[in-house]
Amino acid sequence: MDWIQALLLGLVQGLTEYLPVSSSGHLAIGSALFGIEGEENLAFTVIVHVATVFSTLVILWKEISWIFKGLAQCRMNDETRYFINIVISMIPVGIIGVFFKDYVEEIFGSGLAIVGSMLLVTALLLTFSYFAKPRQKANISMRDAFIIGLAQAVAVLPGLSRSGSTIATGLLLGNSKEKLAQFSFIMVIPPILGEALLDVVKMLQGSADSMLQSVAPLSLIVGFLAAFISGCVACKWMISIVKRGKLTYFAIYCALAGAATLIFNFIEPNRDAASRRRRNFLR
Repeated sequence: MDWIQALLLGLVQGLTEYLPVSSSGHLAIGSALFGIEGEENLAFTVIVHVATVFSTLVILWKEISWIFKGLAQCRMNDETRYFINIVISMIPVGIIGVFFKDYVEEIFGSGLAIVGSMLLVTALLLTFSYFAKPRQKANISMRDAFIIGLAQAVAVLPGLSRSGSTIATGLLLGNSKEKLAQFSFIMVIPPILGEALLDVVKMLQGSADSMLQSVAPLSLIVGFLAAFISGCVACKWMISIVKRGKLTYFAIYCALAGAATLIFNFIEPNRDAASRRRRNFLR
């Protein structure tokens, strides 16, 4: 991976992590187009995901510091209830990460068919949440936090947008758009850091040298900075978009991207097979 590819993939990760179009799906598509596979892809993915965590901390630092200041009071207040909801939302994805991580990694390496299919599912989910008009709630309850956490756990599938799934699920449950966007972006911080920690442990167990050597340091730095800067822009932009309820545009994009990905996935193997038959015939 050269630094130009790292720049492009970093920008893709930063923008699509917060926009409801699936960052993992777009990284998989980009990696397939650039021919990046295996350890090289995994090492870069970990770096750019951590970069988007830092962008969340920067943009939502006021809300995050509000939570910690409330926890420091050591009593059951709004901040403590918010923190408890974050913990509850982490339970489903935590179970997936601990017990099914290897299975999820196999899915990521299974090709673009799953990516295209899940992009279409994301489009349907965003469309449905736009037209549904449930009664609005003042605050996110513990029950809703757990259901939104289930949506986040399912969104580990490449192509199924995490932010799209959690925000759409929250809207269907009748939660406030503004509070939901902030909750969705804050709740992802612990799972991403937990995933990064598991990958660090994996590297320390023997594959660290080969994984780090597979990507040039310059590419990692460029990818990190690109994901961080674009993530800051996308996070702020997405909060504004959710407040206005303009998610249908992303539904259209996901539908088109999903269809294009499935078509590409179908055409490419057939093209390779045709090329092999042509070479054999010429022999």
